[in-house]
Formats: sequence, C-alpha cells, structure tokens
Amino acid sequence: MNSISRLAAAHAAARSLVASGRIPGVVVALAVGNRQPDICAVGSDADGRPLTPDDLFPVASITKLATALAVLRLVDRGLIALDDPVDRFLHREAPHPGVTIRRLLCHTAGFPIDLSSDDAPYEPGLTWEALGRACLRAKLRHQPGTEVLYSNIGYGLLALVVEARAGARFRDALRNLVLTPLGIEGYLGEEPPRAPARIADVRGRHRATALEPFNSTFWRSLALPWAGLITNAAGALALVRAFRGHPPGFLSPPLRTAAVTDQTGHLPGGFIEPLWWDRCPWGLGPEVRGVKEPHWLPSSVGADSFGHTGASGCLAWAAPGADVAWAILGARTADNGWLLRHSRTISAAVAGER
Repeated sequence: MNSISRLAAAHAAARSLVASGRIPGVVVALAVGNRQPDICAVGSDADGRPLTPDDLFPVASITKLATALAVLRLVDRGLIALDDPVDRFLHREAPHPGVTIRRLLCHTAGFPIDLSSDDAPYEPGLTWEALGRACLRAKLRHQPGTEVLYSNIGYGLLALVVEARAGARFRDALRNLVLTPLGIEGYLGEEPPRAPARIADVRGRHRATALEPFNSTFWRSLALPWAGLITNAAGALALVRAFRGHPPGFLSPPLRTAAVTDQTGHLPGGFIEPLWWDRCPWGLGPEVRGVKEPHWLPSSVGADSFGHTGASGCLAWAAPGADVAWAILGARTADNGWLLRHSRTISAAVAGER
C-alpha cells in the first residue's frame, strides 16, 4: 500500500472508531519511509471542539521517547555512557549499585512505577524541582536487572542526569537537544500559545478541578519528564521516527540500532495486569513489540516494531518491516480500554493489513 492508501484506510478506521462512541475524536499521522507525514483529524475534543491536524495534545508517556532521545544525544557526545552508574552523576540519599543509565532507559533498574503521594503530594505548590528531589529519595522495589518494571521514577532520574550533564534545566535541555533539532512544536512546563485538545474521561479525585491531570495549567506546569510534553501529531510522530534515522545524523547509527533492540534479556515484566508478560522486550526508551499479548498493537506490525503509548490516550509507533511510522492522539484517556482494545484497527490499517 502507498501512503495515500494507508492514510485513507487509517482515516476510515478512525471515523468508524469515533462513530462507535468510544472516543470523541482522534488525530492520526503517518509517514512511509522518509516521506513527509500525512495527517487526518476526526471528531472533536472533550469540549466538543472539532479537532484539526495541528491540534496540541498532552501526550503523557510518549514524553519518555523525548527524554530517552535527550539522554542518547548526550551518550553520542560522550557525556554519558549507557553502563555508567546513575550515582556517578547524582547525589542520592540511598545509592544503589547496579542502577545504570541503560537499566533506567529500559525499566530494569528496579524502581516502583511511581512516586508515593507522601513523597510528592499532588497539591498546589508542587514543582518539578520537588519531584526531582523525591526521585532522588526513591527506594528500589527489587534488585536491578531482575525484572522489567515500568517506572516514571526512573525517567525522573534520567532527567536529573540530563540536567547535570547539559548544565541546564531539563525543559531547556529537552528543547535544545531534541525538540528544536527535530523541528517539533512542543512545550514542557510552559503554557502553549493555543489551548490543547481537552481530554475526556479523566478519572481520580482531581477530576474537574484546577489540578485535573492532562487538562489543567497546574499539571502542565510540572514539566514531568515522564509525561508532561504537549505536542501535536506531527511532533509525536517525529519522536518515534528519530529512532528510525529521521533526520539522518540525529543519532549515530550504532546507538540508534541499540535503542530499538531488546535490552532486557527476555526478562518478565511490564506494567500491571493484564499488561504483564513472561517476556518483556524493551529498548533504550522505546518499547519493543515482541510477541506480547494482550497488546496495543496487532502482531502483524512485527515483533521488531517499537514505540510508546500514553495514558492520555495516545500512541507513537514504527514498523520497520513495513517502513512506516504513525501516531494516534485520541481525545479520551486510555482508562476505559479503548486504546488497548480498539486502536489496533487504525494501526493495522496504517501497517497495510487488509
């Protein structure tokens, strides 16, 4: 299938998904080979505003692709080595031998999924600086290198390493190392010049308050290096394409190859049930599809396909076998299961499955 056919198929799958009522709207971007992206928008955001191809979204954990790219750029410059202990760069209250840059990138360092509410209360006055200090105090859940345990804390520590080696706040380092070189319109810890799409079905005690995750100025101000990036579909797509060598020279070929190759040695792990697998391949930032089931991506995209998803209801992925990359930004959180159960139809269309 050519690019036009893939876009038409993806557009049809997106229209069907929106018509089903599972999400109010979605933006899909795809790029075949080194061609310019094609983007389509269907439906509206949570406020009923019609979506456009250039709309900004909170892309949640797709942010981790950007953070990983910042780290890898410093690796290419010789300022960090993948097997450096993180304690070489950070003054942690509880040093942990075996916690390396590589293990933080592929979630095998042993940290819990997230900070506890006691460590960093989610309330007015919280800042990235306070969150960073909480990450420094975090204790291991299990020994490094024994299990894949997806961790926001690990990416908080990586952001602190970037700050230490780049000599700048993480938000500024991310802009200089990743966003500007890739031509991405992206915002971390600052208010964008136009309102992002509002995300439906946000849950928890802060729903419909001034602290609502994804949708509030407060949440955006935190500059979360694991979840806080605001960008559009073209930006999310550019992040995953950087791991495919677009643009050339952004990452060195050997490092780029390593980044999308399993670094976990077939360790078990993942997130929480049902997303827990006997073998959980992960690269240096991107998740590697492998043979995981259940999964957001159909097996037809290939075991070597890679990318990331976000709890705000988004996905950025690349399938080397089909030489295609795509991003799906939905206007509903993933909590109700639509991303896991129903975004596969869009991905299958993009990947050329008939």
